[in-house]
Amino acid sequence: MKIVVAIKQVPARDSLLKVNGQSSWIEDSDLSFEINEPDAYALEAGLQLKESEGGEVIVLCAGPDRAAQTIREALAKGADRAIHIEMDESAADDPLALSRLLAKALESEQPDLILTGIQSDDLGYGQTGVILAQLLGLPHATLIMNVEKQGDGIRVRRELEDGWFQNVDMPLPALLSIQSGATKLRYATLMGIKKAKTKEVKQVSVSDLGGLAAPSINVSRLYFPPKTKQSQIFDGAPQEAAAKLVEKLRFEARVI
Repeated sequence: MKIVVAIKQVPARDSLLKVNGQSSWIEDSDLSFEINEPDAYALEAGLQLKESEGGEVIVLCAGPDRAAQTIREALAKGADRAIHIEMDESAADDPLALSRLLAKALESEQPDLILTGIQSDDLGYGQTGVILAQLLGLPHATLIMNVEKQGDGIRVRRELEDGWFQNVDMPLPALLSIQSGATKLRYATLMGIKKAKTKEVKQVSVSDLGGLAAPSINVSRLYFPPKTKQSQIFDGAPQEAAAKLVEKLRFEARVI
């Protein structure tokens, strides 16, 4: 199987975030970065399929030069090669424009299976996978917990609400969005890190893919919610005041 895993580099989860001077995005000059955690689970699913069915795993990543570190990490874990779309990070804020670039980059690959994380830790749109599937004309499914090869197709297990699951048979090629926590993530071994240095990373510019389309989403201002303090006194008998307090906590504060 030829499996493509789309990954993204995001700020580390324990980063102290600050809004930049233009209020357009976070200040990233002093941040550390890592692979998007949901994408790490997509990578793990792809590597497990490769181990059971054979083939290759190709990492696809769009981002600035520093994303090369995350790509090498994916290669160290077992991916065979990578495609790096070199672009400014702000250009990846629009999932439609980004999906068009990813689709263009995959035209020459013709993969059997494309895997993405369920969403990104920084923006959290959860749209890139399904939009990419639509652009490529592929069947797709989300919230995938497990993937098994069956004949010419695959059987996937989807997580639903209230502990329910759904098993779906799908043809190939297809695109799946993998649920976070679906399996245990592996660490890169010392041998894997050494091998990653010799693996192919194909660098592609945005102009090579026909340019970036006009964004359909624009961030006009980014800011932290204002911190406010407010006191409220409930009059009346103790039972009435307690009932009013419970109502406020349940329907306004939503803490009970």
